[in-house]
Amino acid sequence: MNSNARYIRLPGTPEPMHYWPGHGGIRLAGDSWGPADGPLVLLQHGGGQTRHAWKGAGETLGSAGYCAVAFDARGHGDSDWAPDGLYGQDVMVRDLECVVAALGNRRPVLVGASMGGGTSLVAVGEEHVDATALVLVDIAPNIESEGVKNIQAFMNLKPEGFDSLEEVAQAIASYQPHRRRPRNLDGLAKNVRMGADGKYHWHWDPLFRAAPRNVELRTKRLETCAGNLDLPTLLVRGGLSDLLSEQGAQAFLKLCPTAEYVSVTGAAHMVAGDRNDVFASAVIEFLARAVPVHAEPLRSPHPARPHNDPDKDIVDVP
Repeated sequence: MNSNARYIRLPGTPEPMHYWPGHGGIRLAGDSWGPADGPLVLLQHGGGQTRHAWKGAGETLGSAGYCAVAFDARGHGDSDWAPDGLYGQDVMVRDLECVVAALGNRRPVLVGASMGGGTSLVAVGEEHVDATALVLVDIAPNIESEGVKNIQAFMNLKPEGFDSLEEVAQAIASYQPHRRRPRNLDGLAKNVRMGADGKYHWHWDPLFRAAPRNVELRTKRLETCAGNLDLPTLLVRGGLSDLLSEQGAQAFLKLCPTAEYVSVTGAAHMVAGDRNDVFASAVIEFLARAVPVHAEPLRSPHPARPHNDPDKDIVDVP
């Protein structure tokens, strides 16, 4: 049974436009924008986020002629929680492969923020998914430990639940002090669920938050993946980010010297949410050259490799 069923979706929470089967039979929830026959762009959110983080970017990509698809990672939002409580990079990549298959095995552009970027980098760097281009959003192999601690501290707030949406708003404001607090709290409904205890709980599986993480092994794996990249790649960093420093971005560019790079002024780790106008424009400008709407992508097809080492799975940072 999906443990997510113990919590009630609040009124006003947007219903998913689609459901797709993920690895092991779990159900993944997703939304889409733009023409169905446009170049496929898969948007993967960070840990503790949902598909809703991409709504603005998805709409902009759709208006530009791309078929933009965002889905909730397992254990997040409206997707099922993992029955075994496992949320490693390999199983996330397998979920990604399932979504690609459900969408007709079309070659996708992979856009990933934070955890979703790690999934995308493994999927392409280890040749599990034949992507046409890669966009990494405020994530790279080398990240700042202080930024990781800040994310984990936010996710660990009030594990017993919040008494009100006002408390939820205060928690979000403490993590994102550069953003203006919303006057209307109704929009927070999609971020939480109501438990049987009458309290508001975050929309993710607590086992995802509590999973042990080995940053050193993660760094080595992603460095190897970055060195293997041979497709059009764009790295987008939030200029105010505490997770990906300018030094971390430059270290990635040394591993992948053909990658393009944009630093978004005024944006922190949640780049698309902070400055969607600048972010979406940069991605569309990049894709116009790498994956044009009415022409073949620059990167020719590549055969995908099977997963050969199921025991090396690593849980990514959020």
